[in-house]
Amino acid sequence: MAQPNNSCHYNEPMVFFYNNSGAEDNWDTTQLILVQVVGSLFCCFILVSNVMVIAAVITNKRFHYPFYYLLANLAASDFLAGIAYVYLMFNTGEASRKLTVKGYFIRQGLLDISLSASLANLLVIALERYISVMNWKVHSNLTKRRVTLLIVLVWAISIFMGAVPSLGWNCICNLGNCSQLAPIFSRSYLIFWSVSNLVVFLVMVAIYMRIYMYVKKKTSVLSPHTSGSINRKRTPIKLIKTVMVVLGAFVICWTPGLVVLLLDGLNCTSCNVMKLKRWLLLLAVLNSVMNPCIYSYKDEEMWTTFKNLMRCICNGTRRQRSTRANQARPLNSAQDTGNIFLITSPVGYLNSDDTALQRLKKESRKKHTPFVHLHKQINPPTGCHGGELVLPVAWLLSL
Repeated sequence: MAQPNNSCHYNEPMVFFYNNSGAEDNWDTTQLILVQVVGSLFCCFILVSNVMVIAAVITNKRFHYPFYYLLANLAASDFLAGIAYVYLMFNTGEASRKLTVKGYFIRQGLLDISLSASLANLLVIALERYISVMNWKVHSNLTKRRVTLLIVLVWAISIFMGAVPSLGWNCICNLGNCSQLAPIFSRSYLIFWSVSNLVVFLVMVAIYMRIYMYVKKKTSVLSPHTSGSINRKRTPIKLIKTVMVVLGAFVICWTPGLVVLLLDGLNCTSCNVMKLKRWLLLLAVLNSVMNPCIYSYKDEEMWTTFKNLMRCICNGTRRQRSTRANQARPLNSAQDTGNIFLITSPVGYLNSDDTALQRLKKESRKKHTPFVHLHKQINPPTGCHGGELVLPVAWLLSL
């Protein structure tokens, strides 16, 4: 039972607050190890995949638009969530009782900042999509400066929201108002937190319903007369579908947790909220795992960029070794009949006056090796902005 004590307890360990709130968060040792191992694998995927999303937006010029900058910022918030989950998994169960008040604020603050950043990003993306679709454009006219300001604003609000409990909205000096799920957070804060997030959910759903109805009406009016132009305008609709899937996954994964937080804030003693805690955490982790998968599945260009980045990373060391080896010794046609050296240009073409093409001709004449004149466009791996690539002849012939 909560103690009617209004003195402050900043120097007490977390076990004091767990005992005060009556919260039981006991984990079986085998269960805890299993959660930590599986959770660590999920978190590694979250970290790596979201770095890939950010790298794809940076390296592919087709993604240099407001929508994709905001999508990269959403990936950054998921990256932070991955770090927060790792910290949480190894500081839960009995370990959470040994934390200091400051350590607990850090643990929960990371989670709150990542959730706030994800939610704020989704709201900004919804507004960006609304502006672009209402003007029937693929991308909005937001300048890079305005997008940068929006990103800074998102993180400023998120950091503030994550720091609110440590700034004073807690129950350290009022033990009778402590919650069970977060023993040093006041129940009034949990009510504010859950209700505000649920309201933002409803706002975003309303925005996308408005977008969907507008697009449906616009398409039905124009399709009998301008089917070709409608087909060319399908890109904004595809982007909307991508964001709607991301938003749907976010709402499904986070709404149960917010509802449970609200029940805890309302002091629902019969709701047994502690039993649901670990399953809600699993749902939250799955949401950050799903987002990169949704980007690559719903956006073919993103998936292609992912594959090109992975190809660049996997072949990078081999290309460096091959380049050094061939600088040290002359080409031997008997040894190199399976490969051909190609110098990629930034635009990815081999034209008749291209320096790379002239070099290939010169090498073929000097070494009396067969020369393949390529007339097709070559798309070098994204992120490879020129340089020597060792490409199999069979691959070249398949172009």
